[in-house]
Amino acid sequence: MATPLPAGLTPGTYELDLSHTTAAFTARHAGIAKVRGTIAVTSGSITVGEDLESSSVTAELDARSVNTGDAGRDGHLKSADFWHAEEKPTWTFASTGIRADGDDYVISGDLTVNGITKGVELKTEFTGTARDPFGNDRIGFEAALEINRKEFDLTWNATLETGGFLVSEKVKISLDVSAIAKG
Repeated sequence: MATPLPAGLTPGTYELDLSHTTAAFTARHAGIAKVRGTIAVTSGSITVGEDLESSSVTAELDARSVNTGDAGRDGHLKSADFWHAEEKPTWTFASTGIRADGDDYVISGDLTVNGITKGVELKTEFTGTARDPFGNDRIGFEAALEINRKEFDLTWNATLETGGFLVSEKVKISLDVSAIAKG
């Protein structure tokens, strides 16, 4: 049985508006503080079918664009200790399914980071539609997921004197997406 689209969402192809789309992450540092950063989304599209099951999402991100507000930390994240950003700069997401979850949605898909692909689920909220002052029809979404960085071979760490590790295994990722209808 086909699941209807959210109210106001119309079928079509939408390109991510890169200047209004953000990918952010949060990880624990020394077990006591959160470190936040962003990674540039470089392309992506949302194909809205007649129902959820015939809809899909793709996105590419550039690991070299990491910004945590600290150049030294950014350099370390780009290095072979973590992301191998020069050799493996492109991260991708391609949906494999979309389903309703109460008033929200779950987008299942394949996330590739550091050359390793794993299945993930993004908890997603449809934030609405709008026509901007330039005549563009827009759609918006917020999505979140949590990954274990070790599953993507991001294993560098340091042991703390007080026990535990410098960098958490769990990383929270959040996305704020604005997309524009094509033609």
